[in-house]
Amino acid sequence: MAGVEATQPAQADISKTSNVPAEGYDKKCIFCKIVNNEMGTELLHCDEEISCFRDIKPGAPHHYLVVPTRHVGNCKSLSKEHVPLVKRMVETGKEILQKNNVTDLSDVRFGFHWPPFCSVTHLHLHVLAPASQMGFMSRLFYRLNSYWFITADQLIELLSSKEETN
Repeated sequence: MAGVEATQPAQADISKTSNVPAEGYDKKCIFCKIVNNEMGTELLHCDEEISCFRDIKPGAPHHYLVVPTRHVGNCKSLSKEHVPLVKRMVETGKEILQKNNVTDLSDVRFGFHWPPFCSVTHLHLHVLAPASQMGFMSRLFYRLNSYWFITADQLIELLSSKEETN
């Protein structure tokens, strides 16, 4: 159903003109490789700031990962200045859901795994819909108010309360 499939990167807005890695590229990071079209994964959205693709192990009928196109570390590495990025990630997730005919945004889960519970250190937003159709293990992995998963709204609130960095 979903996963890293050998498909053409349809709908991608980014164009690679050379084999030189872009600024913000981590050659060891699987998500950096995906957004740079090195893995054959279908990109559902890709621009200079945000990329989106299907989760390889879907926890719901619609399970997408929204990532910064340039490498950004996990939630703990973020500061107040990253709030617009996180908000744009959520907006991109909503757009992808709408393109896939998911209109009930009240039955959607948007969130991040909290370190050290991240399998990939590249910041990634999980977009799961419908949340009501998540299986037992998915409900555990993406559980609200747990110490391993934080909603996008909780992260935005946490980052907004941080002091400005100089």
